[in-house]
Amino acid sequence: MNGRFIFALAWLTVVQATAFADVHLPRLLGDGVVLQRDAGAAVWGWADEGEVVRVSLDGQPAGETVAKHGRWRILLAPHAAGGPHRLVVDGSNRVTVDDVWFGDVWIASGQSNMELPMERVKERYADLIAQADIPLVRHFIVTKSYDFGGPHEDLDAGSWQAATPQSIMRLSAVGFFFAKALTAHYGVPIGIVQSAYGGSTAEGWMSETALEKYPQYLAAAERYRDKAYLQGLLDRDRNTAVAWRSNLDRHDAGLAATPAWSAAGIDDSGWKTVIVPGYWSDQGLGDIDGAVWFRRTFELPPEAAGEPAKLMLGRIVDADTTWINGVEVGNVTYQYPPRRYEIGAGILTAGTNTIAVRVVANSGKGGFIQDKPYWIRVGDTTVDLKGSWRARVGAVSEPLPSPAFQDYKAPLGIYNAMLAPLTRMTIKGVIWYQGESNADRASEYAGLFPDMIRDWRRTFGQGDLPFLFVQLPNYLASGFEPSAYDWPAMRVAQQQALQLPNTAMVVAIDVGEWNDLHPTRKQPVGERLALAARHVAYGEDLTYSGPVFRSVQARDGRLLLHFDHCGSGLEARGNPPGGFEVAGSDGRFVTARAKVVADTVQVWSERVDDPVAVRYAWADNPRDANLYNFEGLPAAPFEARATD
Repeated sequence: MNGRFIFALAWLTVVQATAFADVHLPRLLGDGVVLQRDAGAAVWGWADEGEVVRVSLDGQPAGETVAKHGRWRILLAPHAAGGPHRLVVDGSNRVTVDDVWFGDVWIASGQSNMELPMERVKERYADLIAQADIPLVRHFIVTKSYDFGGPHEDLDAGSWQAATPQSIMRLSAVGFFFAKALTAHYGVPIGIVQSAYGGSTAEGWMSETALEKYPQYLAAAERYRDKAYLQGLLDRDRNTAVAWRSNLDRHDAGLAATPAWSAAGIDDSGWKTVIVPGYWSDQGLGDIDGAVWFRRTFELPPEAAGEPAKLMLGRIVDADTTWINGVEVGNVTYQYPPRRYEIGAGILTAGTNTIAVRVVANSGKGGFIQDKPYWIRVGDTTVDLKGSWRARVGAVSEPLPSPAFQDYKAPLGIYNAMLAPLTRMTIKGVIWYQGESNADRASEYAGLFPDMIRDWRRTFGQGDLPFLFVQLPNYLASGFEPSAYDWPAMRVAQQQALQLPNTAMVVAIDVGEWNDLHPTRKQPVGERLALAARHVAYGEDLTYSGPVFRSVQARDGRLLLHFDHCGSGLEARGNPPGGFEVAGSDGRFVTARAKVVADTVQVWSERVDDPVAVRYAWADNPRDANLYNFEGLPAAPFEARATD
């Protein structure tokens, strides 16, 4: 026996020994649960060896079995959508589950754009959140964790929640809009099991069996199984980060000054004038890592004195601490979250007020991200904070070293802790939003992602489960050198999964933000996933996808493009059609003209006599890509060569 088998066997023995006990259920089968309708929904758990386990639903017998190896599982007879029901499990003890509903259960998984909660999009969707009292939409949020030792049988925490304006604030925004659309259309309960991990890679969600095809990832996971080794990495990373920040603080002139540079009354007239938003390296402060202080004053009318307020400081790279009139009002430790700070009563004054921001850049350009909101609002008064600020370097530092262990990038561990415990549940399908963390390995992802889908289907044991995924949206500033980008190739790699049955891809090339890895327009994404579900999982005959390239032919100096999923027809939103490029035999792409003709598109360029290749929306953030079908769904990016 090899070492990995011996380790797994020892781990399994421990799990079995600790599982033997009175009858108990997994956390997924708690009060408020949604069980899969119209199918043999699974009820499972643990009990003493040989113990007889009986399940009843609303007082009627629903199944009986005998625990083997400390486990038991019963498939209920198919039930129509509805509830509430009471589920009772009897053995040597009794377990009761109340408020049980039958509906459709969906796993919502991936990385941060699936994890992104409604709280992060509350400004955009304030009215929808206020109306989100939808008892038929329910969710279970799996706590983020990882374990390289072996697959878990249960979750450490979590409970089912019905959708209310309060409860959905932690729920995936994509998951909420997906469930809301399906419930509105079918009138049945929709249960979202959210199991997402920001920054995670596809290999992090794959089982040990699946990773045998990828020995480099399996080898990494086996190294992390050594607890002493892993703890050593964690300790080293923590100590490095603590020492870096401590050293930065110790040398920061702004913290050491008396009074500190955060105080309201200091003289900053000698500081450099800069424009916010913007990066400090672009404004004469040097290409440095470390701490830079920013200050400015703003005026408020007498009625604003002492009133609570809201401060918006867009996004800041990387960390910030912010003071108003010398009082700390908020801080964020990394670059991605929006800075939305509530100012308590008694801080603001009539007339002149001072805001101070200490920005820490760990590695790379630091500063304030453009095209984000920068203002303070007091009652009906809003003060624009964009424009001239004073700035001064507090301390310069070497870049913070990258951590030796990054949990979100590690293979296998997330699967063990966050997916394996879900695989006994009967579900309707999966929605998936991930790929950013694999974008630099697009050619590998073209095979890795389909392998991951196959792995999930194998472990759930429910055949070709519907698997619906989101293609990467538009991101970063538009440029002129598309060949230098990673995301176009990644989008094509994602599309390879469509070769598997019961899959669908949502195109999001029109709902991203150039300056934000986490765009807030999540309603179109969730609703497009729901359209895809209506076809793939529910069998409706409808247009559920935007145009997808099928073939191209060369004709008289032009290329004739054919598409699937044209719906009622093709259109260019804001004529003429844009986003197309063509190349001749030299392989040099140039911007092309285009014309929509029924369900085809003709493309050409006066600069290329005999085009042989074409691409569309081929950039991280493509400019002028405006091809849709009449149903309002955008065309997927592509690159192709012509046939005769």
